[in-house]
Amino acid sequence: MTSTDTTHAPAEHRHKSIDEIRSVYAEQADWIHRMEWFDRRLTGRYRRRLFASANGRVLDVACGTGPNFRYLPDAVDLTGIDISPEMLAKARRRLERLDVDATLYEMNAQALEFPDDSFDTVLSSLSTCTFPDPVAALREMQRVCRPDGQILLLEHGRSDVESIARLQDWRAEAHYEKMGCRWNQEPTELVAEAGLSTYRTSTRLLGIITMIQARPADRDAE
Repeated sequence: MTSTDTTHAPAEHRHKSIDEIRSVYAEQADWIHRMEWFDRRLTGRYRRRLFASANGRVLDVACGTGPNFRYLPDAVDLTGIDISPEMLAKARRRLERLDVDATLYEMNAQALEFPDDSFDTVLSSLSTCTFPDPVAALREMQRVCRPDGQILLLEHGRSDVESIARLQDWRAEAHYEKMGCRWNQEPTELVAEAGLSTYRTSTRLLGIITMIQARPADRDAE
């Protein structure tokens, strides 16, 4: 095994390819859609609290089946992207049910096909755990966000409660293989590595859920 081979590395250091992630969500899209009621009960209050401040042109990165849509202000100009056509099909049906106007694209979060400074708000939920290169995706979010805009992230990671954290660590490999999800990641560390300027962070659900409000780094200082 070469020094760059991560086949046998722990889940937090291993990354499925884009094609593998797309395949996972082709298989899981129906199940995720059926579990919408559970997601709303578990994370709805946090999505509402965090995404209520979204404004202007809004980009929902890795929008999945569209769980964030109902929590956005009516006045926003919404664009969503996801790597999975199956997830986007569910998202389009959700838009119809909610009577929300939006434009959806199949797109790689690590190579967003938008010019610099395109959006006033860039948001994403429960996504960095699945990106093959989460830091690259976060830097792309920063690139397409206006310098005076905001980046809103609802993420999950390793619990603050040690007994739960140990269980997450124990099940990390199996969960990663099935869902392509690194559920014992440290979201704030990824945000810091990507260079975003964080101005508010809070955790809920025993530290498993992290709400992050950030801005693009000062480009003049780079």
